[in-house]
Amino acid sequence: MTTVVVGLSGGVDSSVAAALLHDRGYQVFGLTFWLMQGKGQCCSEGLVDATRICDQLGISHDIVDSRATFQENIVDYLVSGYSQGVTPLPCSRCNKAVKFVPMLEYADRHGIDKIATGHYCRLNYNPATDRYELRRAVDRSKDQSYFLYEVPQTSLSRCLFPLGELTKTETRQIAQSLGLATADKPDSQDLCLIEAHGSMAEFLNKYIYGTKGQIVDRAGNVLGEHEGIHHYTIGQRKGLGIAHPHPLYVLGIDPVRNQVIVGSRLEAEQSRCRVTNINWVSQAPTSEPFRAEVQIRYRSLPSVATLIPQPDADIEVIFDEPQFGITPGQAAVWYAGDILGGGGIIKALSV
Repeated sequence: MTTVVVGLSGGVDSSVAAALLHDRGYQVFGLTFWLMQGKGQCCSEGLVDATRICDQLGISHDIVDSRATFQENIVDYLVSGYSQGVTPLPCSRCNKAVKFVPMLEYADRHGIDKIATGHYCRLNYNPATDRYELRRAVDRSKDQSYFLYEVPQTSLSRCLFPLGELTKTETRQIAQSLGLATADKPDSQDLCLIEAHGSMAEFLNKYIYGTKGQIVDRAGNVLGEHEGIHHYTIGQRKGLGIAHPHPLYVLGIDPVRNQVIVGSRLEAEQSRCRVTNINWVSQAPTSEPFRAEVQIRYRSLPSVATLIPQPDADIEVIFDEPQFGITPGQAAVWYAGDILGGGGIIKALSV
């Protein structure tokens, strides 16, 4: 019998993933990482609900205290990034450093064959390339492949994603038909820190002391005052507090001068960016330019671009059409159809 450890958050998705694998004849073990104090699926509420699901399915459940790992890899990472004027993407980093790699290590320690989660994505092995191909989920509105671009091949080779062929509605229906305790539980926020702290601003205010500074245009004209650069991100329009005849957007953040640079929407569009910390996923590494559809944030549509690998292992991305709000710290992830080729972190842009 194939054994599998399922990462359980206490939400309906991971609950259904465990139930489906259990019904398919796998020997299932439940695993929950305790990430931080607070409310929501990542905290005490999630621990309780994950335990209830394991009791209901008649499977074992282990809770691992990962608060120190989460603090180092996510909290400290976010605080450092926002303090330097970038907008980090914690979810992809969390999936690799806090979830998938530790899950694989847990599986190895306990002699378990596979690891599984409730992510909406699909996976297949391509013998021609000898790589595991990560694909978008059938339900494009719930597709989470973008957040998994950092997961290495060593983890993907042992992964199962039972929800990849399902829509969210079908997942709910399965949970209800099985009478799972989490069947009617509301979906979690995209970012668990918001659930635990109320908002990103409240979370950051616990760790960063905001220093007032100037809001300026590209010419250096002072248009207003900010309460701390960590409250701003590229492309932001709301919350600037500036009376101006035309809408203004954040174009850049200068941590050295403690300034927020603003301008028109047109000025917030750029045709290229530099991407670093590349992880080649379904696509094997190459030094040759190639074409792909590039997604620069989770909720954005992919846009066609030419990707040019650089000698320093970065990639220069040149879009066919200018993109609004390319944001340093976020991920640029490229696809060929529904296959995720790879991705990396957007470097700081010149303003």
